[in-house]
Formats: sequence, C-alpha cells, structure tokens
Amino acid sequence: MDAKVLALVFFTAFIAELGDKSQVLTVLFVSNKSASPLTVFLGVSLALVLATGIGVLAGHLLSDWVNEKLLSWVAGTGFLLLGGITIFRALQHS
Repeated sequence: MDAKVLALVFFTAFIAELGDKSQVLTVLFVSNKSASPLTVFLGVSLALVLATGIGVLAGHLLSDWVNEKLLSWVAGTGFLLLGGITIFRALQHS
C-alpha cells in the first residue's frame, strides 16, 4: 500500500465530505432523541462504506474501457457544472 496515495485520498475525501449532505443528515438523525448516537454513527458509516465501495468498483470497471484522462475530464466537468448550478441557485434566492 502506498502511504502517499492513502494520505492524498484520505485528505481529499475528508475535505470533500465536510459540510456534505450526509453530515447534515447525520446531525438531523442524532438530534432526534429517540435515536442513539452510536446507532446513527454505525448506520451512516455503513452507508458511506457501501457507497464508496460501489464507486471504487464502478471506477475500476470503467478504467478497463475508458481512458483515465477522459474520466478525469468528465469528473472535473461534472464538479464544475454542479458548482455552477449551486452558485446560480444561491444567487437567485438572495
């Protein structure tokens, strides 16, 4: 295992997840007094592990047929589009 790649992936994913919808969902669930914080933590953690596993599997399968550079362009373009839509909507509501 390459420690540099592991650190890069960890910190990139960590920063990307801060303030994400899953954190808002977690706060909402744990604020419900009938839900145990441990139960919420385990449920959200398992969901994120499964979603990440699906992403890793899909990326691995796609990499056999699609050029890595093309995947990077598509992913980057998608992030830019989502960011642009988010900014546009925020400007409309202010």
